[in-house]
Amino acid sequence: MIRTIRRFVGHLSKDSSAGLAPARPRLVMDQAEWPLIYAIGDVHGCYEQLMDAERRISEDSGGRRALMVLVGDYVDRGARSRDVLEHLCQPSPRNIHRIALCGNHDDWFSRFLNNELSTAAWLRFAGYQTLTSYGVDAAHILRVGDTMGLRNAVDQAVPASHRILLGTLPSMLQIGNLIFVHAGIRNGLPLEHQSDEDLMWIREPFLTRGPELPIIVVHGHTPQIRPHLGNGRIGIDTGCYATGRLTVVKIANGAAKILS
Repeated sequence: MIRTIRRFVGHLSKDSSAGLAPARPRLVMDQAEWPLIYAIGDVHGCYEQLMDAERRISEDSGGRRALMVLVGDYVDRGARSRDVLEHLCQPSPRNIHRIALCGNHDDWFSRFLNNELSTAAWLRFAGYQTLTSYGVDAAHILRVGDTMGLRNAVDQAVPASHRILLGTLPSMLQIGNLIFVHAGIRNGLPLEHQSDEDLMWIREPFLTRGPELPIIVVHGHTPQIRPHLGNGRIGIDTGCYATGRLTVVKIANGAAKILS
């Protein structure tokens, strides 16, 4: 069973022009239903590596029912953001239930599409690669035209299914004492008081001190050479767009193991 909790406390975007936005849904699932869980780190447009990660998960699960959690950042940096989002719009693999959480890059792309974020701010952040994956040459359009022309090209290129997906991605999944988010949490603060801003953007002091709550936080957002296990957190962003390594962690019988 999946319960969806919506928080109606707004959170500020990094771009002040975006203003306040409603909080994203947060999911709570029954721990007894999911003895086998896999989590995938930041994809960032690396479609081939995502397909390989799902293949590894399917092989490792051996046909057993399993949960697959992606911790966000599906767009930007890599070359195939469009293909990644299209794949996430499709049904989950056989016997596997897939949940995709929202990363800060996904949130900003959604805000850009909804005209809640300026074109200049989003392009400075990381937008060029994503638009290229949709066949939109942003640099050329801006050179011969203006931001309105770019907006029109984007409106035609990005399908409604991708917009809906980006707008409905949850910011948190809780399964017992396991918390899945994109970036981390604010230390010691009860989960019901965590803002989406922190869940999708925070680094320090979370990385150094851990959650300072009786939970284990599985997250991405901060690239590292190898996955981090300890300190109350499991960090699984290994910079796939630069390294080619998309990390998968398997959680079963109370233990976490990196899936090779």
